[in-house]
Amino acid sequence: MSAIELIDVAKSWGDATALHAVRLRIEPASFCVLLGPSGCGKSTTLLRCINQITAIDAGGIWLDGELLGVREQGGRLFRLTERQIGRQRLKTGMVFQRFNLFPHKTALENITEGPLQVQGRKADEVRAEATELLRRVGLSTKADSYPAQLSGGQQQRVAIARALAMKPMLMLFDEPTSALDPELVGEVLAVMKELARSGMTMMVVTHELGFAREVADRVVYMDQGAIVEQGRAADVLGAPREERTKAFLSAVI
Repeated sequence: MSAIELIDVAKSWGDATALHAVRLRIEPASFCVLLGPSGCGKSTTLLRCINQITAIDAGGIWLDGELLGVREQGGRLFRLTERQIGRQRLKTGMVFQRFNLFPHKTALENITEGPLQVQGRKADEVRAEATELLRRVGLSTKADSYPAQLSGGQQQRVAIARALAMKPMLMLFDEPTSALDPELVGEVLAVMKELARSGMTMMVVTHELGFAREVADRVVYMDQGAIVEQGRAADVLGAPREERTKAFLSAVI
């Protein structure tokens, strides 16, 4: 079974088509990188549709074999309730360009908030797991620090730990290093590499081509809301078939 599968997914904003008949299949424990020019729909729409922040107009998205956002009954599809969608959303963790941490909570409190308030888990267990996650992202000494006391790279690593605290089966990253100073990018990418080695299924929007070559199993190039080319990272990045892919790669290298 695929970890996630999209079949003919479409989304429009008025007369503007954001996603057009997107078909994509990601295997469990794989690392998929999404590439494309700004405004192509890959980050602002595609990841948000998978995480159900944005509802699709047509097609279907299956996560771990479960159809997202709707249920079938009597040959018709019915929109799930917000509570049911919230339950499905727990299977995904999303890390944004901006860190979106609670400024009035410490790093540890930011990580424990979801498991405590949303999942209703035991405080001692959640705190122990959050402490371990901070160690895992290299921030053991920053548990009591507030976001304003952390660098951008540290805040993004806390955001990754916060997403992992919900025990997702799929991690989504929307250009996680784009808001960072160049010297801080490496520390975030190192955490993501460790996640990839651990077997976490990941979809990442990034322009870090060196990182993609090193870590990605699959690369998908999108333009104008559609998938232009997809395949093994070595094939798409090393010997792209489509002219639009070639032009994009030559422009960003």
